Amino acid sequence: MQNEKHILVTGGTGFLGSYLLRMLTQQGYTVRATKRPRSSMDLLGDAAAKVEWVDADVTDLGAMEEAFEGIQQVYHCAAMVSFHPRDYRRMNQINVEGTANIVNLCLEFGVEKLVHVSSIAALGRSPEHLHITEDTKWSQSKNTTRYSISKYQSEQEVWRGHAEGLPVAIVNPSIVLGSGFWNLGSARFFKQVYEGLKFWPDGRSGFVDVRDVAHTMILLMNSHISGERYVLNAENVEFYQFFQQIALNLGKKPPFIKVTPLLAEVAWRVEWLKEKLLGAEPIVTKESARSSQNPYTYGNEKSLTIPGIHYRPVAETLRETAAQCLDASKDGFSARVLDI
Repeated sequence: MQNEKHILVTGGTGFLGSYLLRMLTQQGYTVRATKRPRSSMDLLGDAAAKVEWVDADVTDLGAMEEAFEGIQQVYHCAAMVSFHPRDYRRMNQINVEGTANIVNLCLEFGVEKLVHVSSIAALGRSPEHLHITEDTKWSQSKNTTRYSISKYQSEQEVWRGHAEGLPVAIVNPSIVLGSGFWNLGSARFFKQVYEGLKFWPDGRSGFVDVRDVAHTMILLMNSHISGERYVLNAENVEFYQFFQQIALNLGKKPPFIKVTPLLAEVAWRVEWLKEKLLGAEPIVTKESARSSQNPYTYGNEKSLTIPGIHYRPVAETLRETAAQCLDASKDGFSARVLDI
C-alpha cells in the first residue's frame, strides 16, 4: 500500500539510514535520500531501486535545497563519528553546520516534522551521577570528546528550529548493534573477535538493535510527539560480558587482557608516538581510549512510554549478527544486513 507522505532521509547509505530506508520502503512510503557520489549501496539491497537518490552533502546548502523539494517529513541520520584530532574540523562541519542547514531548510520548505538522530554522547554526565537520562544536565570537562560536543551542538540547532516553530523529535541511541560493513561501527567488534582480538576495556555501555532504533524513529514521526528527546537503549552491559557473548556466538576465544585505565593511557600514547614517527594509523586515540573506560548506564524509561516501542534483547541481536559475520567470513567479509 502506498503511503501519501513524501519523506527525505539524510545519510541514506549509512548503517542506520539504510535500515530506516528498508523499513520505509517496505511500508510503502515515497522516499528520497541523500548520499555522496561514491557511497556504497551494499546495505540497501532491493530497496535501493525504490528510493529517489540525490547526491548531496549536508554541508552543501545548494545541493540540499534540491533534495527538499516537495518533502513533508525529514529523518536526519547523516553524521560523522571520529575520535581522531585530524577529523575534528570536518566532523564539526557535518554534525553542527550540516544540522543547521537541515533545520533551516525544514523551516524554509514548511516541513511537517523533523526526527533527528543524536547519540548518548550528547547527554550530560557527571562522576557523581553514573545513571544517565534525558534530564541529565550537560556538563563539559577535559574528558568530553569532540564527537560529544559536536552532537550536543547539533541538538542545539534542532532545539533552535523547534523554538522557531518546527515540530521535532530527537533520539539518543546507545551503541547501535547489527550487521553492516564489518570494518565500521559496532559490526567491526565481531570481525575483530573473529580475527583474535586480545583486549577488552574495563567499562560498560548501553546497547540497542539498529532495527529498534529505526522502528522507533518511524513511530515518533507518525505520532503527535514534538519537542522531546528519547534515550534509546535496550540494556546496559559490561564490555567484558559483551565481548564474551560475541566470542561464544562466533565459536572463538574471547579477549583475555583487561584494559585498565592505566593501560588505556599508556596505549594511546604509544599509538600517538607511532603515528608521529612512522605515520601509522593509530589503533586507539586519547579520546577513544578514555571513552572505553565509560562507567555510565543509560535509562530507557521515557522511551518505553512511546506507544508501540519494544527492544530486542541484546543477546538476540548479538546471536543474529554473529551468525551473519560467520557467513560473511566465507566470502571476504562482504556486507550483511539483518532481516527486518
